Amino acid sequence: MANKVIANIETFRVSNIPPSAFYVSEFVSAAEESGILSNIYSAPKPKWTQLSNRRLQNWGGIPHAKGMIAETIPPWLDTYLERIHSLDVMDGKRPNHVLVNEYLPGQGIMPHLDGSLFYPTITTISLGSHIVLKFLEPGDDENDVSMTHAFSLLLEPRSLLILQDELFSHYLHCIEELTEDNLDDTIANLNMCSNNYTTGSTIPRDTRISLTIRHVPKTTTFKLKIGNKR
Repeated sequence: MANKVIANIETFRVSNIPPSAFYVSEFVSAAEESGILSNIYSAPKPKWTQLSNRRLQNWGGIPHAKGMIAETIPPWLDTYLERIHSLDVMDGKRPNHVLVNEYLPGQGIMPHLDGSLFYPTITTISLGSHIVLKFLEPGDDENDVSMTHAFSLLLEPRSLLILQDELFSHYLHCIEELTEDNLDDTIANLNMCSNNYTTGSTIPRDTRISLTIRHVPKTTTFKLKIGNKR
């Protein structure tokens, strides 16, 4: 199956949640997914950073408040930055950074916002397995640390998710540390997913790779050419 051609990203807007989220099922083909995963797992071992609950790779540089020292992104990955750039979701700015996260079953990430180092748009390609991304609304009082579960999104393998506006700046997102997910009525985009996923079902997780593709505005003027160039 070829990758999906998108003439107008607005047709993929998730309409029943706060602005703005866009969800594209089968954004990449199964063959493309296999190729990306092959390149990720053939990257040199030092490319991986091991955290307590997952491991990751940075491509394009390490985002930093003083400026990201830009690295050339290899063609096998840059193809997808160009594809996202063609959607014009970053006000004409081309993505220049990819964070690769590996999530084994039972691994997740705490509630967070992506922060000021990035242009306020998150684009995420999921590979290998689904995940349920949970969104939390913080309390009105800045001293109130409580958060309310607002809704969730199901991210299928090979899908694309785009988050902007309040979903970038206000609602925190997280992945719970589970080995399976219950698809309940809090999942706002289930009608946009394939028939493999139905309300009330429980689906086991497999290993998931996420490509979080963003634009880092503050970068140095020179580039380092390192890493896997295939």
